[in-house]
Parts: sequence; structure tokens; C-alpha cells
Amino acid sequence: MLNFQRNNLDNSTSPYLQQHKDNPIYWQEWNEETLDYAKNNHKIIFVSIGYAACHWCHVMAKDSFSNLEIAKFLNQYFVSIKVDREQRPDIDSYCLSFIQQISGQGGWPLNVFFSSKIKPIFALTYLPSTSPPGFPSFLNLIHQLKEMSNDKEQMKKLSIDYEIPLAIFQSIKEQDLFNSFKESFIPYTSSFSEGLQFPPHNTLLLLLHYYDLKKDKEILTIILSLLDVMAKRGLHDHLQGGFYRYCVDSNWTIPHFEKMLYDQALLLWVYSAAYKISQNAVYKTITEKIISCLDNSFFDSGLYCSSLDADTNHHEGLTYLWSSKELKQILTEKEFSSFKSLYEISEEGNFEGKLHFIKQDLSFLPEIENKLLSLRKKREQPSIDKKKITSWNSLLGIAFLIAYRYLNNTSAKAKSELLFKNLWNKHYLEGKVRRSSLDNKIQEGEFLEDHAALLLFATYLSEEDEIYLLKTRELYSTIFKFNKSGWKESLNLDFKLVPASIFDHPLPSSTSLAELAVLRSKIVLGEEYKPQNYRSPLNYDFFNLMVLLSSGNFHLIHTPYHLAWKNLPLNSLQIKNKIIQDCFAKNCQIFSDTTQLLNKITKEQITK
Repeated sequence: MLNFQRNNLDNSTSPYLQQHKDNPIYWQEWNEETLDYAKNNHKIIFVSIGYAACHWCHVMAKDSFSNLEIAKFLNQYFVSIKVDREQRPDIDSYCLSFIQQISGQGGWPLNVFFSSKIKPIFALTYLPSTSPPGFPSFLNLIHQLKEMSNDKEQMKKLSIDYEIPLAIFQSIKEQDLFNSFKESFIPYTSSFSEGLQFPPHNTLLLLLHYYDLKKDKEILTIILSLLDVMAKRGLHDHLQGGFYRYCVDSNWTIPHFEKMLYDQALLLWVYSAAYKISQNAVYKTITEKIISCLDNSFFDSGLYCSSLDADTNHHEGLTYLWSSKELKQILTEKEFSSFKSLYEISEEGNFEGKLHFIKQDLSFLPEIENKLLSLRKKREQPSIDKKKITSWNSLLGIAFLIAYRYLNNTSAKAKSELLFKNLWNKHYLEGKVRRSSLDNKIQEGEFLEDHAALLLFATYLSEEDEIYLLKTRELYSTIFKFNKSGWKESLNLDFKLVPASIFDHPLPSSTSLAELAVLRSKIVLGEEYKPQNYRSPLNYDFFNLMVLLSSGNFHLIHTPYHLAWKNLPLNSLQIKNKIIQDCFAKNCQIFSDTTQLLNKITKEQITK
């Protein structure tokens, strides 16, 4: 039995929850025993959701959640639960939908108050512990909620039987879809938006495959503009490689400095595919530096960690920032001159009086950059969330394969195969795909995102070696347990059945992962499938990548033996078969040998 008169996060498998184990609040994990305790004692449930690399989560932890007056009040009148959004995407998805419904926006930390019957009452993001008179504060809020809870009738009215609204999609024609990208692209920000700039991984993957199909020069201009602005400006860690989570300004200058595994995975995939279509050596170097960042910062015990923190010693970006004076002391006069010719250097800096490095063009100074990196490594480093998430590792495994295919990086293939082996042995237990582990301690429960991502990974590996077809078939045969009148995020019994996520931002949604994994499984296993309809741009682009494949826009190449990827279009999928055949644009053609097949494909590429 749990002791609810203490903070019980010390045994959690989440580093984020572990960060809160010394708070004076009696935090609990989400579990049935805690929920029953709240129900039996008629207490409001306070659920606070975040993740280990989240800057504003740290701010609220240092302020409100370390405040003794707040802790005393919460401990007396509430049951307080901490949730790692990366471990419980179902709870996070539900709460995010709720706050967006009542306020039109959301983010993390995401704080939701529930009735003892687990009905949401109110939600908010960051609030300071105390504020000047007339301004809201977290302390005022919890006092008001406690006062309202004394009126049972009022609490019944406030408690909402909230369900995530069912999504309604309008189909869009292929040409209209890609024309809309051209219309919505903003040249002066090199993006599709103003304000915050997130890397549009899913959109880039879709556009890369569409360009491979149509050779549309306007689409290529968009692709290269996005790739170059991300590589050149503040989203990119120019010294070590890898990318930060997003930039806070429309010009891609200042990032939030956390590094997420999924960003590294998806951008490795994107830049590897971009090298295939452009042969731009800069993109190859970027992929090599992403892999170096992954090896040096994320790899741990056979799998890859979730994230690096935005903060170092409670200061955002501290590890990564420099001053002009510091650079002059470190570098020789010649080195400083060369460095200043490539990077934007000023005395006043560009972030709180310091310099965050931004390039003026897409070139490299390896000796100087490595010199600065070696000195940076001696600084205090951001903490690492060492939780290993199945879906993110699976996406990375696919990205390693793409790097192998189009950059001839054989070590990347070895990393991919080892990653699948370790995921299978450590996270696929008793016929269930587990979501995460920490120090080999497995998180309980199953989630669609992880099952779908591991299945998708298996389908890519099956193109390299048919031994993975057995794994593909096994995972494919059980994924439909998540489809209960539509895809569901999880089958966990301690929370309601939540519709699977649909928005492909910043990650591919659970729905899109499942749809692409199922489609590719049907193709490699020789089952029939139907074309699907495109959805609107930007929000559903990983799903639209699946539609592009389902509509016959990939070469489905059947051969008795493997063909070199460098000789095939980006839009290709290989299937081992005794017959030599290419199925493309809903037409299948049989060839006498592979030379004839490759000649036909090459001729098609030239005529586009």
C-alpha cells in the first residue's frame, strides 16, 4: 500500500518524475490505487504533466512546486499526481485536448484539475506561485478551487464529461495539396509560418517524395529553403551536430535548447533523403554530425535516451553560449578572423548578452569548430533523460537505414539492426510492445504509437533481409487490437479509451504511424490494400506520405535478390520475389532481368 502522506516519486521509471521527488508536495504517480484514494476521500485531483527537458516545467518546479505554503495546501486538500507526457501519451493527449477546448491553446507544464471521479474541472499551463494584487497566481487558484469544492452542486456543474471530439476530414486532391504548399510558403521566413519555428519533418518527408515523383522545381525550392535555414541558423548545434527542439522567433535565431531524440531521428531521415535527391555534400556532412551527436550524447546501454535538457544549472542554454571576448581569448587571431567570416559575431550577442552561433553560409570550419567543442565539453553539461522510448528509437532505426541507403553509410545499417535487436529483446515482452524503460526497469502498459513504430521499423528492415518478415508478420497480426471503432492511443485500464492522436506535429501521430505501418506490412507480406485520400497540408503530412504510397506513386520492385538503393528512386520499396517485376502507377510490368528493370526506371527518371 502507498503512503499518501509522502512524495512517492522516488521509485518512478521517469527521470522527469524523479526531478520532482524532493518537492514538498506529496506527489503520486498515476495509478489505480491513487485514484481510488482520491475518490474515497472526495478530494480534487491535481494532475501536472511535463517532460524532463522542458524549460518552463523547471521554472514552475523551482517556483510553485517548491513553495512550502502551496505544498501544505495541496497536501491537505488535494491529491497531486505527476505525469511524464512521454510515458503517458493517452493522458497527455486527453488533457491537451481539454485545455485547447476551454482556452484555445496549450503547452507544458500542463496542469489539470479533476474531480474525484476523474472528470476535468479546469486547466492551465505555467502560473507563478504568487503575483501582485489583481493578477492570477497558482496559490490563489488552488484556494479558489478548494472553496468551490465545498459546494457539491457547483462542483457537479464544473466537472465535465469531456470526450475528445471526433475528427472530421475533408479529402483534398493531390495537385491541390501540393499547390497549397506553394501558396502558404513564406520566403522571408523560409517556412510556412511566422513566430515559433519548429522543424517541419513530416512536411519535408512528404515534399521530398513528391519531388522524386514529379520533379516539381517550385517544390524543390521550398525543400532547399527549409533545409538550408535549419542547417544555417539557430536551430542547429553547429559545433557538435544535432538540432534543438524549436526556435522562439520567426527568423530561426534563438532556440529552446532542449534536444529531443525524435528531432534527431526525423532530421537524420530528412537530410539523408535530401542528399539522395540533391547530392549536396553539405547535407551529407549534417547527417554525419547528427549521428556523431547521437553516439556521443544519446546512446546508452544499447538504446538511445529521450532528450537533453534545455537548461544547465537552471540557466537555459548555458552550455552552448559564448561571448566575443571569450572567443578572442580562445582562438588565435587568424582563427578568430576565419570564424567571424563564417559566423555572426557581435559584442552585444544575440541571447541575454551572449552569443548563440549562427552561420552566414553553409560551410564548415572543422578544426576551429572541434577546438571550441572540446572546450565546451569541459563545461557543465545539461542533464539527460535516460528513459528509452520504443517509438522514438524505432524512428531512429529507420533513419539509420535511410542514411545507409543513400549515403552508403554501412555503420548506420549496423546501428539500425542492433537497435531493432535491442528493442525486440528489451521492450517486446510477452507479446506486448512496451513503451519505455529506465535502467532496464520496464514501464507497464501498451500504446499504439510504440507498436506501430516498431512494426514500421520491421517493414523497412524486411527490405534489407527477409528474416525480418517474421517480425513484421508477428507485429502486424496484433496491431489491430488497438482499433476499436477507430485507432485508440492505449489499452491501459487505468484511464479511458482515448482516440489515437492525428496531428503529425512535431512527431508523426499514432494514427499516421499505424496507417503507414499497416500499409507497408500489407505490401511486403503480399496482401491487398486500397488507396486512401489526402488530408489538408501541414497537420497531416506523415499521413499524406502514406496516401502517396497507397496511391501507386512508389516503385514496388520485386526481385530474387537485393538491388543497390543508389540505383533506385527515393520512391521505391523492395520485395523479395522469384519474379522480376516493377509495379508503379497501378501498373505492373515483368522483366527478364534486373538490368532491363533498372534501364526502364532510369529512362523514366530522365524524362521527368
